[in-house]
Formats: sequence, C-alpha cells, structure tokens
Amino acid sequence: MKIAIVGLGYVGLPLSLQFAKSGVEVLGLDVDPDKVDLLNRGKSYIKHILSEDIQAQLKAGRFAASTDFRGVQKVAAVVICVPTPLNKNREPDISYIIKTGQSIAPYLGRGTLVVLESTTYPGTTDEDLRQVLESGSGLKAGKDFHLAFSPEREDPGNPDSKVAMIPKVVGGYTASCREKTVALYRQAIRSIVPLSSCRAAEATKLLENIFRSVNIALVNELKVVYAAMGIDVWEVINAAKTKPFGYMAFYPGPGLGGHCIPIDPFYLTWKAREYGQSTRFIELAGEVNTAMPEYVLHRIIEALNARRKAANGSRVLALGLAYKADVDDLRESPTFRLLDLLKERGANVAYYDPYIPVIGPTREHAEWKGMKSVQWDRRTISSFDVALIATAHKCVNYQQLAQWSDTIIDTRNAMAGIKTKSGQVWKA
Repeated sequence: MKIAIVGLGYVGLPLSLQFAKSGVEVLGLDVDPDKVDLLNRGKSYIKHILSEDIQAQLKAGRFAASTDFRGVQKVAAVVICVPTPLNKNREPDISYIIKTGQSIAPYLGRGTLVVLESTTYPGTTDEDLRQVLESGSGLKAGKDFHLAFSPEREDPGNPDSKVAMIPKVVGGYTASCREKTVALYRQAIRSIVPLSSCRAAEATKLLENIFRSVNIALVNELKVVYAAMGIDVWEVINAAKTKPFGYMAFYPGPGLGGHCIPIDPFYLTWKAREYGQSTRFIELAGEVNTAMPEYVLHRIIEALNARRKAANGSRVLALGLAYKADVDDLRESPTFRLLDLLKERGANVAYYDPYIPVIGPTREHAEWKGMKSVQWDRRTISSFDVALIATAHKCVNYQQLAQWSDTIIDTRNAMAGIKTKSGQVWKA
C-alpha cells in the first residue's frame, strides 16, 4: 500500500515514519522545498526525531518527500496534517486545510481515502473539506472517495509518547469511510477507537484540549490568589496529587504555548455561536491564561524595585524560548509575549535556549527573527539584572544559575531543591 501524508511538521513527519516502519510506502508532501530537500537527504529538522530514523526509511524505499502533489494520483490514501491557527481576530483559520484540499482534489482517484488530522471545529471535514474535494475532483464523498477525521495526539518531547501506542480516534463521513480509515490506521497503530461521525471525532479532540486549558487556568488563578496569601501553589499541588483518586495535577506557568491549548478551544467557541450557544468556561479560561504574561511582568517589576532598579534600562534574560521543556518547538510560546512586554517597557532583553540557537521565521513574531541565544557562562549570565525562567529545560544547570544570577523569576518551580539566597528567587 502507498499513502501520502501532507504537512511534514511535528505531526506529519512522525506519522510518516511510523507508517513507513510498519511496511507502508509513504509519500511525504510539503509546500516547503527546504524541508523536502532535508528529508530526502536524510536530515531531521525536529529535535526529537532522529536523522537515522529518516535515513533508514529512505534506504528501505518506504519514504520519500516531495512538493509535487501529482503524486496523489498513485496513492490509496491521503492524510492531511497541516496547521490550523487563529487569525488576527482570534477566529479559526482553516485556509491551510482548504488550500491542501484544492491541491489534492485534481488528482483524487475513485476509491481514495482522505483523512484530516488537523484539529478543527466540528463540521470542517464533512462540510468545508468535503465541498472543496468534491468541487475540485468531480467526485462525491462517501460514494466515489472516502472521507474521515482522525485527530492527531502528538506530545513532542515526551519519550513515553510513541505514535504506535497512542489510541487513534476515527470518525468517517459514512460507515464505509470509517471502516476504510480503521483499516488504514491498523497497519501502524495498535489501538483504534471508531466513532459515529467525523464531527464526533472533531469534538473529541476539542474536549481533550479544552479540559487542559480550563484546568491550567484554574491553577494559574489559584497561583495568583495563593501568592497574595503567602502560600506556594506548587507545594499545594504536590500535596494534592498524593490523593490516589478524584484529582489530576495541572501546573501553572507564564502563559499557554504550543499549537493545541492556546488555540483549539476557540475553534469551538467560534462554531458554537452559529448554534446560538456560548462557551463561558472556555472564554474565562482564555482570559485567565492570556493574563499570565502580564502577571509575570508585574513580578519582574516587583523584583527589580526591591533592588532599587527600574524595568526601563534593565537587562532581562529569558531562559527557555520553546513552549515546553526539552523541545525545539516555538509555536505560540509565551516567551515571545514576555519579550514583547519587557521591550515595551524599555528593558534590554535576550534569551538562552540550548535547543534554539537562533530564532527562525515564525508566523506571529517576525520581528524576533535572527535573534541568537546567548552563551551559557558566568560572565554572560551574571551580566543580566534578572533571569526569567520561562521554560524549564532539564539540561540547564540551575545550581549554576543560582550562583551566577542575583535575581531569578521562576515561573516553572525549576529552582525547587536548589540552594539559593534569601530574596533571590521570585515565583511568578
């Protein structure tokens, strides 16, 4: 069997390699010629994906990358893994899905299966994508070609997260579409969870991420409340999670990052309005989480004031540019917002991230492109007035940070267990 996977990023590339390892021939399609060139030379551009794994599948003849969508003519299935961001008005932007549909439609053959994996609102697959595919191919979904939705469940940087081991939710446009999709994923994924429809599968993914967003907002709010009472929220969470039932630990931070939690809940908020429904929990959680960078800024200013310094003219180093620990993923990283806020107040900012030596092009933060990570040494780190821990990479030596920096703003509890001086660490 030969399949095509469109979008060779944090979702599409690991999925491609998993199918290839399972014996399926994979054509990886992407509009970025630089990515395609790197992959065909056996080089990875994602930290947790080894170049050796790509080289093995290239050598076996089970993987090749291309920018030419005409290859869709020769495959039995097309899996779409493209971005679904929000636009400048914080509304869903499914343009990447629509453009992909338009690109593959002219080459769609009878009996071909098309699966969307990109997180989106209910109705995207069986309305928006279906209409584009039918219009561009002259074929009918459910009759001439199969259509389904199966949400991605990638967890970048988690060594225990293996594509083959994560249960795969599947919803088809028709029962036959679902059966075809189940058969496809069974070749590479151990456990399949069939649902009644594409919309049920789309809603499942949204529930997973809304659950996280709401609970993170709760602990972010409690962080602020408990801090005013002189209580350490991290101590409270660690105590609460000793309860063996009825509790799941979530942790506060400087804001939300990654593609999922800061974005996906608002896809449902937007769609719910079409049905006259409001999503108050989602919107309130969004307000709380979006306010966290401002709270962190407030704590930085407090710490500087305690040292008789102003934010204007101070040197602030952000530790961790990636949105989560131990990855090189910049998507929606709250560190960018923190850098913006500090710069607006006249601070001189820099960052240190061992996984991101230089900031490449991003959709939202073009002004930071080309900025380089500082070096990790006593002279460099001690030259800053404040060290802000925004992302707690495990490879960072926090004991050295305690020795080199007089003022540390800790948003991740990274300094817990590290010997520090009184008044040196400010939690935020």
